[in-house]
Amino acid sequence: MTANEYYELGNHFRKQGNWQEAINNYIVAIELDPDSPAVEAKRMLDDILDYYCKDMYNP
Repeated sequence: MTANEYYELGNHFRKQGNWQEAINNYIVAIELDPDSPAVEAKRMLDDILDYYCKDMYNP
């Protein structure tokens, strides 16, 4: 598979809410092509998964 195919597969899993499979496919796409749009997609997913609201944990 090509980097673009892995990127598209990652997008498919992301839309289904399967975050881990999306990230796994983005990583493979990045390994095959460091300039792939998967770089930005993975960064955005990482940001989403790392986000938390301090007010929600400390009311």
